[in-house]
Amino acid sequence: MEKPVFRRKIYNELLEWKEKRSDKYALLIKGARRVGKSTIAEEFAKTEFKSYIMVDFAHASKAIIELFDDTYDLDFFFLQLQQLTGVRLYENESVIVFDEVQLLPKARQAIKYLVADGRYKYIETGSLISIKKNTKDILIPSEEHKISMYPMDFEEFLWAIEDEVTAETIRTLLKSKRPAGNAMHRNLMRIFRLYMLIGGMPQAIETYLETNNLQAVDTAKREIVDLYEEDFTKIDSSGLAGDIYDAIPANLSGNASRYVLSSAREGTRSEQVVDLIPDMLSSYTVNIAYHANNPGAGLSLEKDPGRYKLFTSDVGLFVTLAFKDKNYTENVIYNKLLSDKLEANLGYVYENVVAQMLKAKGNNLFYYTMGNETSNHLYEIDFLTSVGDKICPIEVKSGNYRTHKSLDVFCDKFSRRIKDKYVIHTKDYKWENGVNYIPVYMLPFL
Repeated sequence: MEKPVFRRKIYNELLEWKEKRSDKYALLIKGARRVGKSTIAEEFAKTEFKSYIMVDFAHASKAIIELFDDTYDLDFFFLQLQQLTGVRLYENESVIVFDEVQLLPKARQAIKYLVADGRYKYIETGSLISIKKNTKDILIPSEEHKISMYPMDFEEFLWAIEDEVTAETIRTLLKSKRPAGNAMHRNLMRIFRLYMLIGGMPQAIETYLETNNLQAVDTAKREIVDLYEEDFTKIDSSGLAGDIYDAIPANLSGNASRYVLSSAREGTRSEQVVDLIPDMLSSYTVNIAYHANNPGAGLSLEKDPGRYKLFTSDVGLFVTLAFKDKNYTENVIYNKLLSDKLEANLGYVYENVVAQMLKAKGNNLFYYTMGNETSNHLYEIDFLTSVGDKICPIEVKSGNYRTHKSLDVFCDKFSRRIKDKYVIHTKDYKWENGVNYIPVYMLPFL
């Protein structure tokens, strides 16, 4: 059975590159392993060009690999490439895709000359792109237009499960600023929780569509987690990167005001991960939120690089990591999660999915904490975004909360800097006392 090709929003970015930039730049699609980079690149090449050659450097023949030893004579290079692949190239109408380009750095270096030659277009896909050992001996081409690919968002998930109704319903509710009502809200939350459990990795969604079995989905997600952890050993043979990744759910559930490195491995100090954290971020497997020391419009200028929280880039993988103590997560756990009946504080799962959705919408992630002068209590704003010269504080709530003291204290302190205030929660929509209470399923459509 042929693998499904899911509809992805990034396709529009590929079209824009072809129309506006492909004469001067190769397209580099960066993203985590198994996020769908190769699939979308090949689908685009197949649909938008007269012919294409896909060179997968993870499985390319020795003869094709050796072509890149000498790209001085491009006429002969293209002649051999066509002969070895059996594909004819047409000037200005063909594209060559370098899949997993980080595995052959000299192919990436050749992009400079291939683009300048001008006969064909070029797409590169890669994971762990900025890892030093893959680029230290090459001249990284400036002729690359880079775009980031993330796990499938909630709307893409709805497209995949052939739900043509839900997204339009949510947009209509948002536009009219009205609550869904009990029955519809429960239905929308159930669909969103299904997305949280499966996540946005195409392999997990494909397994769900094939089996309708969440235990089978969990097995597919564990394979991806195992793959990531194998990748981490390539950048860190001590295994610390894998331990940091594994401990993300425990860190978030512990409500600490930063990522506690000792929870990943006892005795770990911040100086040990100065190079490791950037390498993990470049793998697109994690998202990071920095503490904003002085929250204002220039959040990046006031971030504390040594104080941060980590999230997994995909909420479905987060759920699997959270229950990793079992060999597999039984359907009963998934079913209880789906119906919101599991006896656990799942606020940290919602925090992770909010981080993922904000990142997919182009936001860098920041948070803020402040102490109470009369007690040891710490107030925390989960996320901050900026609009113009103002900021929008976001507090994430799940379950039966009654107050949002942190949001109130923060807004009193920084009242002149604030544009909109949000509580992202699991209840229905409402606007009250200047606060937007947004059900979590609405966030992607804001």
